[in-house]
Amino acid sequence: MLQKPRNRGRSSGHAESVRDSSQGGDARAPRDCVAEEAPSTSRGPGGSQGPRGSSPQGARRSLAAPAVGPRTQKQLELKVSELVQFLLIKDQKKIPIKRADILKHVVGDYKDIFSDLLTLAAERLQYVFGYKLVELEPKSNTYILINTLEPVEEDAEVRGDQGTPTTGLLMIVLGLIFMKGNTIKETEVWDFLRRLGVYPTKKHLVFGDPKKLITEDFVRQRYLEYRRIPHTDPVDYEFQWGPRTNLETSKMKVLRFVAKVHNQDPKDWPAQYCEALADEENRARPQPSGPAPSS
Repeated sequence: MLQKPRNRGRSSGHAESVRDSSQGGDARAPRDCVAEEAPSTSRGPGGSQGPRGSSPQGARRSLAAPAVGPRTQKQLELKVSELVQFLLIKDQKKIPIKRADILKHVVGDYKDIFSDLLTLAAERLQYVFGYKLVELEPKSNTYILINTLEPVEEDAEVRGDQGTPTTGLLMIVLGLIFMKGNTIKETEVWDFLRRLGVYPTKKHLVFGDPKKLITEDFVRQRYLEYRRIPHTDPVDYEFQWGPRTNLETSKMKVLRFVAKVHNQDPKDWPAQYCEALADEENRARPQPSGPAPSS
């Protein structure tokens, strides 16, 4: 269970989602201004009351344009997932994506928080799928996705990029495992990934078959250990880091990845930070040599 991280500025809604999954039920994550129920920006029923004696025409206008109303965290997550899927599909044709099309086909009644939705979608595209959302030209209101599989050295260190679009997903799973005490149930992994628009039973535009990728490919590559939990009904499985993960990355690198997604500092999770430091110190010690070959 994680302790409440100290707030270091405005955290993103995507970070809030990751933080919620990595924290236990007793810890309270910092509130996010996007994740909170959005106040209405419209006038009419449920909004600010107009002056007494308003004309019938004004009343009709109010009824025709009711207040947007508050949005729940689940509603915002679903809308961000919908926006991410729309951008990924549009990018298949390599034609610039128009803001007007996004507003028409995806955003709908969420126009008042469009910029926030776009920011959250951009963060998810970069950290989970390896794409960067950029505006084609300043004030053009058209966007394209850029493949970031060859990141700058600093980002490669944090992300652990190996040059494949699945690396972001692997880092998400590794982060969940570490932040949950080095073991996590499969059901908890899918509960979180569904919030990112990744489902075990649906083919994904970037990852193909996500369940096969995580429970078979990553396991066969020895990035993950996948074991059945005894005496569970219904049957459940759990994940741990595999031996290849410990060779190719470290707890500190994964913690930095999680912290970057959260827009926080690794030290904001004292228990995990101390564990990562101890792991770094252990790696720095000279390893005992094997037995000398017999003559």
